[in-house]
Amino acid sequence: MSKTEEGQHKQTDQHDSDSTMSKESKLLAACYAGDCSRVKELAEQGAEIFITDETGRTALHFAAASGDADTVRFVIEAGIPWNALDIGGYTAGDYAETGGHDAAYDALVQAGIRAEMVLRMLNQKSTMDQAANEDYLSQPVKYSGDRLVDAEKNGVMMSWEAPLMELHAQTICSKPGSSVLNIGFGMGIIDTALQALKPAKHVIVEAHPDVYRHMKDEGWDKKPGVHILFGRWQDKMDEIRALGPYDGIFFDTFGEFYKDLDNFHQSIFATGDDVEKKTPLLCKPNGVYSFFNGLGGDHKLFHDVYCHIVKADLLKLGVDTQYSQVSGDADIDEDTWKGIKRPYWMLKAYNLPTCTWTQESS
Repeated sequence: MSKTEEGQHKQTDQHDSDSTMSKESKLLAACYAGDCSRVKELAEQGAEIFITDETGRTALHFAAASGDADTVRFVIEAGIPWNALDIGGYTAGDYAETGGHDAAYDALVQAGIRAEMVLRMLNQKSTMDQAANEDYLSQPVKYSGDRLVDAEKNGVMMSWEAPLMELHAQTICSKPGSSVLNIGFGMGIIDTALQALKPAKHVIVEAHPDVYRHMKDEGWDKKPGVHILFGRWQDKMDEIRALGPYDGIFFDTFGEFYKDLDNFHQSIFATGDDVEKKTPLLCKPNGVYSFFNGLGGDHKLFHDVYCHIVKADLLKLGVDTQYSQVSGDADIDEDTWKGIKRPYWMLKAYNLPTCTWTQESS
């Protein structure tokens, strides 16, 4: 027995020696010790696996803190959700990452991916869809200093995104004279960055009437090479196609679900018998696509799971996705979100997606 194993068993035995402890307390202690065999034994003896402590930590949080991937996997298989939060809003992934337990963290990510895939097979709503505001287009929005907010005080776009949007612009428009498409104007941050790169054709699709009015007030409809399509991208596909194909495409809407993003991918990449789909909107072989990667942006574990899923979904369409990790230039903290109902980004690093045709598709 290694020193680590010996220490873990001693810690578990010490807990078990206290006859006043319940089976559930012993189970949590065994999870924290990373003693998978003892956890299984207690579960078989009838210990309630769904017990939490006073801070809302589940058996999965304790297992992740131990760093033992086998214990993490057993607890998940026993029924603890991979995305469980304690009272402080922390995931098991936060505990694993704090302890530097890469194997335990990876087990959580893989569990999240499997769970999302099962939801799809059952045709149920994905946890990736929780942040959408379906009434967004029928409600007013307000430009207020460094932010654009909707009627429910959700942040639609904020100025801290500027460094990221500049990188996205450079990703999809690498040379002057390109033809680019942007879905979602917002505060116009990426479109301003794109204009500086001098594209020959710059198509912008915006669905919100207040934002469209703001665009016209700012003179975007008079800029050379700019074509504004007012309406939902779903309703503007004929016009989008007529102005394409495009060297670079960017997607950043608000008030939509992940299924809408996936449907957009199906629209611009999928080929088939349908005549309008025989010519993809993204130029081959060197076209570049990107999107604002705010998926699960309030928890790193969620974000990592969703990055894997969207990459797999795009690969099915013949598109390879590479993520470049970008450290946030802006100091994003609680003050950043003052007055905002729901923060949509709280992570230290951003995974910027660069999506290109695979060799097989090209």
